[in-house]
Amino acid sequence: MEVESTIVSWFKGLEPTTQALVGTLFTWGVTALGAAFVFFFKSVNRKVLDAMLGFAAGVMIAASFWSLLNPAIEMAEGMGQTPWVPATVGFLAGGIFLWGIDKILPHLHLGYPRKDAEGVKTSWNRSVLLVLAITLHNIPEGLAIGVAFGALAYDIPGASLSGAVILALGIGIQNFPEGLSVSVPLRREGFSRRKSFWYGQLSGVVEPIAGVIGALAVVMIRPILPYALAFAAGAMIFVVVEELIPESQYHRNEDTATVGAMLGFAVMMTLDVALG
Repeated sequence: MEVESTIVSWFKGLEPTTQALVGTLFTWGVTALGAAFVFFFKSVNRKVLDAMLGFAAGVMIAASFWSLLNPAIEMAEGMGQTPWVPATVGFLAGGIFLWGIDKILPHLHLGYPRKDAEGVKTSWNRSVLLVLAITLHNIPEGLAIGVAFGALAYDIPGASLSGAVILALGIGIQNFPEGLSVSVPLRREGFSRRKSFWYGQLSGVVEPIAGVIGALAVVMIRPILPYALAFAAGAMIFVVVEELIPESQYHRNEDTATVGAMLGFAVMMTLDVALG
């Protein structure tokens, strides 16, 4: 108990940017933990995988509202801004940003042949393209955590340490199946266990980078805070609608994936409302 109190006190004493780094290192670690299951399993039942993808989608949808859009509206009100403007502008800008990256960054979704790679044409091998597809998912997640912790630099409504920690915890929970959903399919496609794990955890490296960038941006430029929160929400919803939901239902496991999404939403909403 004393050790726990010491850790909490230490974390509270950190600068918001450092807190964002610690939070996103945690989510990266959970990604690696999920990827490590490749050392024990060569394959995962498709229904289970689709349920996991659906769960991740549900978590991201809930986090987008409860942890990002709702606080953005509250913060805009507290800063004397028109509440719906930052929420709407930031949300759409986040979606446009991810749409642009999706069109530019070469990537390939699991289960698709090399010829179906998206983004600019490249000679990069299949494994790199597969990892980049999951990396796209993690950019908005890292930004969301970074912005949430960066908001703590200002004493304004909607910003709380508990809320930022819950967001990191929720994203960490859904990162576990994401790491698993990368490493195990790679193993099934013939990669070694070690290489499958390496690529699986590598997909989460972008989160600490995006987290620190997000935190620094809002710490240095206070007026963009509500826009930044909404931006992260829009980017996350783009990923959910463009990638996670279609992938989870592609193999005719619609009911399983939908139940997973409902559970993911409920878990994240409960964490945010009850503990945030």
